[in-house]
Amino acid sequence: MTVPAEPSAQSARAQLVELCAHPPERWPGSTGPLHPSSDPRPAAVLVLFGVLDAVPSRVTGTPVARDLDVLLLRRASTLTDHAGQVAFPGGRIDADDAGPIDAAIREAVEETGLDPAGVEALGTLPPLALAVSNHLVTPVPAWWRRPTPVVAVDHGETVDVFRVPVADLLLPDNRGSTAHVRAGRTWRAPAFVVGDVLVWGFTAIVLDRMFDALAWTQSWDARRLIDLAP
Repeated sequence: MTVPAEPSAQSARAQLVELCAHPPERWPGSTGPLHPSSDPRPAAVLVLFGVLDAVPSRVTGTPVARDLDVLLLRRASTLTDHAGQVAFPGGRIDADDAGPIDAAIREAVEETGLDPAGVEALGTLPPLALAVSNHLVTPVPAWWRRPTPVVAVDHGETVDVFRVPVADLLLPDNRGSTAHVRAGRTWRAPAFVVGDVLVWGFTAIVLDRMFDALAWTQSWDARRLIDLAP
């Protein structure tokens, strides 16, 4: 019997390019209600994929290569917004930025010290309203064509920078939902747990929507609740 060949990391890049060129028509518009009079601040995040190191996932049978990773960081617990959460590199779009791509890469350099010459921006996805901090955030999928060392540059903002294998995120046993109460309403959203890394909130929503759109998602139990307590 012929064993199907494992997908290559480069095939994922081609799929990401296609996703940016033809984003889903039903891409989510918000992670919660914005106040009617709010004026959300524009921001961007870098969703950086690639073969970030030589240590592949042990998970097999997923739609992606075992050495495909995504770059994440852990925010400082002293920050006002999203304290202690795992997130993508990113931040507000400044007046000097040419647009979301420029802002996402600039912020990634400031937060992780990566070499921007090794990063290939593949496009953008529709902006997502982040109600809790009143931002309108544009995800910028990108490919790390020449990985360089990364580190938490400013520990006042970021305490750790690391890679997570995409195959581990897709594993159904590593998936579930979170529930938290805001403005008197309980919000449920997708989440991922890989070892001691909990990805929830905005970052998990973006990954979940991207995995669905890329047809990478494997069936998982959305009824499984993941505790957000420390």
